[in-house]
Amino acid sequence: MNYILFETEIDRGNLLPFTFTRPVSEIRCGILTLTDKWKRYLEGPLTFKTQSYLQTKFKMEASSSNIMLNGTVFPNSALVTEINSLQLNEALYWKEILVAAHVNGTDELTATKRIDSSVKELIKLNFTYDIFAKNGRAIEDDFELLTKGRISQPISPTNQVVKPARVFIEEGATVEFSILNASTGSIYIGKDAEIMEGCKVKGPFALCEHGGLKMDAKIYPATTVGPYCKVGGEVNNAVFFAYSNKGHDGFIGNAVIGEWCNLGADTNNSNLKNTYEEVKLWNYRTEKFEKTGLTFCGLMMGDHSKCGINTMFNTGTVVGVAANIFGAGFPRNFIPSFAWGGAQGFETFIIKKAFVTAEAMCARRGVAFDDIEKDILKAVYDESAKYRFWEKA
Repeated sequence: MNYILFETEIDRGNLLPFTFTRPVSEIRCGILTLTDKWKRYLEGPLTFKTQSYLQTKFKMEASSSNIMLNGTVFPNSALVTEINSLQLNEALYWKEILVAAHVNGTDELTATKRIDSSVKELIKLNFTYDIFAKNGRAIEDDFELLTKGRISQPISPTNQVVKPARVFIEEGATVEFSILNASTGSIYIGKDAEIMEGCKVKGPFALCEHGGLKMDAKIYPATTVGPYCKVGGEVNNAVFFAYSNKGHDGFIGNAVIGEWCNLGADTNNSNLKNTYEEVKLWNYRTEKFEKTGLTFCGLMMGDHSKCGINTMFNTGTVVGVAANIFGAGFPRNFIPSFAWGGAQGFETFIIKKAFVTAEAMCARRGVAFDDIEKDILKAVYDESAKYRFWEKA
């Protein structure tokens, strides 16, 4: 069977700025991206139906008969069994959520017969803050998926460990002279990852392949440090996608940090209002600040964004793609893509200069910043122009 992950415009809009640069299923929540979760359950090709400017990188390969999968849904064995039982022109729903459809072509809405799922619980990403809010549960589910029937590498005796049976260390990873407390959740340490001396980690926690914790890092539950990310200081319930750095002291909490971001030394975000009121967060789809239902909500930062030393982010701040933030004071709590500046005001980060910065950071990790990546950022630059209010002044 041929599988294609699709996204609705509503879901894509609610998950911006992260979906500016990726399909919804390429979001990381837990140890794996949603795409990788689906790959673990399915037998057959898996491609994407996404925004046209992303299709060069995230290709779609359709056959005469396809199963379209909702890219915001977390798979499980029972759900996949129902999906693989779908006949042509049947669509699987969980309550009013379209989960999958077996169709000719690639239109997920052409299925005519509704099948109601008997799965008791469905996990789905609806908004950006779901990424950190559902991360603890996702880590536990991915931990079971990745480690079932396998044996961890031995834990060095230099460490202090609580509940070592819930700690899994992949080949090539190193952990020395640190505290690992898995009594509150599982701890997963990926291939060739490193936890430096003096770190304190409380699960659930995931450190993905080639990721690193710097000396004396303090990591609270429901945190994911994605592949090739380097993180130090204090982190609580945050998700770093991949290739991003928070190399120094400072607090990041109830936050999502995209790819190729860099947080300068002593960067901090507030995750709680002084009044303890519900946090509102900028929503790109509605183009206004929307209630989250959360008391704790920190920073949402899109790919390729950077901030200088001592940057302070207010509660519920959204930063777009390729923004560069610096200077004293709190910048506004919605910072558009390709913004350059801070609390004192913004100008536009010229796209050619943004390319130079991106190329330099990618080169440090041995990754090519090619024409495909440039074309994606050009499309984001154009789409996000309407939010750069200073260009209209």
